[in-house]
Amino acid sequence: MADTPPSLYAAREPIFPRRVTGFFRTLKWWILGITLGIYYLLPWVRWDRGPNMPDQAVLADIASRRFFFFWIEIWPHEFYFVAGLLIMAGLGLFLFTSALGRVWCGYACPQTVWTDLFLLVERWIEGDRNARIRLHRSKWDLHKWTLRVSKWIVWLLISVATGGAWVFYFTDAPTLAVNLVTFDAPYVAYASIGILTATTFIFGGFMREQVCIYMCPWPRIQAAMMDEGTLTVGYRDWRGEPRGKHRKGARAAASSATATAYAEADVPDIEPMGDCIDCMACVNVCPMGIDIRDGQQLECITCALCIDACNEIMDKIGKPRGLIDYLALDDVPPTVRGDLAAVRPLGTEAVDPAPTVSVPVEGRTADAPMGNPDPTIAVASTEWKPKPVWKHIFRTRTMIYTALWSIVGIGLIVALFIRSDIELTVSPVRNPTYVMQSDGSIRNIYDVRLRNKSGDDRLFHLSLTSEETLRIELEGTPELSVTVPANETLLQRVYVTARPQDPAASADRTDLRLWVEDLETQSRASSATIFNGRGENG
Repeated sequence: MADTPPSLYAAREPIFPRRVTGFFRTLKWWILGITLGIYYLLPWVRWDRGPNMPDQAVLADIASRRFFFFWIEIWPHEFYFVAGLLIMAGLGLFLFTSALGRVWCGYACPQTVWTDLFLLVERWIEGDRNARIRLHRSKWDLHKWTLRVSKWIVWLLISVATGGAWVFYFTDAPTLAVNLVTFDAPYVAYASIGILTATTFIFGGFMREQVCIYMCPWPRIQAAMMDEGTLTVGYRDWRGEPRGKHRKGARAAASSATATAYAEADVPDIEPMGDCIDCMACVNVCPMGIDIRDGQQLECITCALCIDACNEIMDKIGKPRGLIDYLALDDVPPTVRGDLAAVRPLGTEAVDPAPTVSVPVEGRTADAPMGNPDPTIAVASTEWKPKPVWKHIFRTRTMIYTALWSIVGIGLIVALFIRSDIELTVSPVRNPTYVMQSDGSIRNIYDVRLRNKSGDDRLFHLSLTSEETLRIELEGTPELSVTVPANETLLQRVYVTARPQDPAASADRTDLRLWVEDLETQSRASSATIFNGRGENG
């Protein structure tokens, strides 16, 4: 019988993270509360923009093709503001990743935020890690069905609220809420809520870490943003190895030179062990189900919950905190391979003479990368200290990202403040390029779009400037002024004429500039174009 080929896909192993307390867990709760509060409540914030204008603070008005953000109004032709914000978001992601690793993934990514919220509901209904494991392994009886269905119902309510909040950003939230309840809302609103409800329910409840590992491209891109100086969650193996509880028999198992050194220094017959007691606390709290002690891994989202768990254990056993910490790959103490090194407990103060013992060091050399394959004992030098945080953050790479991010941001702010409430665009009519009238005059026709971005109707006056003599007329009115409604664009046909004796009539082309002025605010805008004459052979 032929062998069955191995499967390309491994079945998902359910992960049951344990509850943990500490600085980073508290920070994550604050970020979760703030981000979800902004997401759910922002569509209901009102902002007075005057009559005939939406009063929603943040609104993507697709029908009117405009975006409102408090006092800022973005028109379709100003999409460069949106493009600039997207560029700033990308540069900001590069900046934070180069300085602090996948800090976005661990704290503010929507997948992380909603997964944390779903896990909170799961613990509230089913209990902490051990209770959930027992429930997972138990048979499907009435008790299990009750807990699971209750959990799913709460998840579904959160998912519906998530989808509902999203559609409120695209139309007036109170009006749409009433229409949704009375079933008068557009079909696209129900479809959008249904899709977002399903994706939130599935991604946050059942796929969790699989979204980060298999669907998100960022874990595979982040390596290009990081280097040896990047701060990320890691394990100080030079301090923690070898793992386990202290055991007797060091002299019996050590080499003769090592045993002699221990005996001469009057060291108790205890096998030298690292600070890690192999309690698995860091693994049990990890939402990705990985062991950070195995080194940097694609699955790690640097949520730092393992730091809180390890610090809690270190406090209980009387060891210094920081066995698992935010650290950089170049933050390792110097050791000399094959030589005798002075070793003392990490965190103790140096005295004279220092309470150290010289033992053979089989660790890495001073310039070796993190990840000692067979650490037996590590140097806790009295002189060595890790680099301060600011040296990891203010590096050449991060400074370049910061400069680029600032340049784009300053450019957007300047463009925002110098833009006018009045704009025009000019499109010459090319068929025909000019019209010769009965008296020999040459007329050009232009379609001029006048845009009034203020909240009131405005009277716009049109004029032109040119080195040659030209006359301007407006279609449909003997005046040179037209009223443009508030927040509207008016298409006005404009005629420019050169008399037979004027040089512009016989020239091939003449440069001119059309101007528009708001007679109330005296704001002006212009656009350059050309006047086509009959030419020398005309």
